[in-house]
Parts: sequence; C-alpha cells; structure tokens
Amino acid sequence: MVVDLCHTIGLQERASEELHVFNLNTKNDVIGMELVSKGTLNASLVHPREVYKGALLANANSIMVVHNHPSGNPEPSRADKEVTTKLIEAGHILDINLLDHIIIGNNQHFSFFSHGLIPK
Repeated sequence: MVVDLCHTIGLQERASEELHVFNLNTKNDVIGMELVSKGTLNASLVHPREVYKGALLANANSIMVVHNHPSGNPEPSRADKEVTTKLIEAGHILDINLLDHIIIGNNQHFSFFSHGLIPK
C-alpha cells in the first residue's frame, strides 16, 4: 500500500533523493505522510529527530520510512543501513516502531523488513 502511494506521487521519477515518513495508527492505517528530507542526486541528510517529530505530533503508533534512489537501483547503501539502525534505536526509545524502510527504484523496491533487516 505504501509503495503504491509512493508511485502515485511519482517518487520513483524524482531527480533527487527524497525521504518520506508515513505515520500509522494502531491498526497500521496511514494517518499522515510528510516529506522529511530532500537531498541531492545520491544523498539525503536524515536525522532521527526529524523523522520522528511528525509521528510524535500525530500520536502515531508506528512509522514507515520511504526514500527513492534516482539511479533506479533500489539496493541499500551502507549509509541507508546505518540510518535504518539509528531509526530503529530511536524508535525503541520513543516507543514508536519503525515497521519498514523501503527504497523505491525504477519499477522495483527494496524492503528492509522483507529482507530481515528490521526485527518484528
């Protein structure tokens, strides 16, 4: 569902990296979405405080993070993996679970959860 929303807004076609956060309620319904970071062709600055700020204000139970790779290749970089680890840790402290980090490419995506990189 979140991947479909990202395709609807054309995230896979953006010329620079964008990171969006989807805020979810206890039933995992999307209750809000926001653009948190817009970067360059191959980088975007992401800090946990910016990612979780909207979730706290929305009283979200959990979040999903989505960003695009303008190259079209959705394979995560080392920086993507490091940011995901920081977001998981921050979520534990705030009691707001990070359910998934999805990278959107050309007609494909990479899910950290599906690849076992985010614990249940």
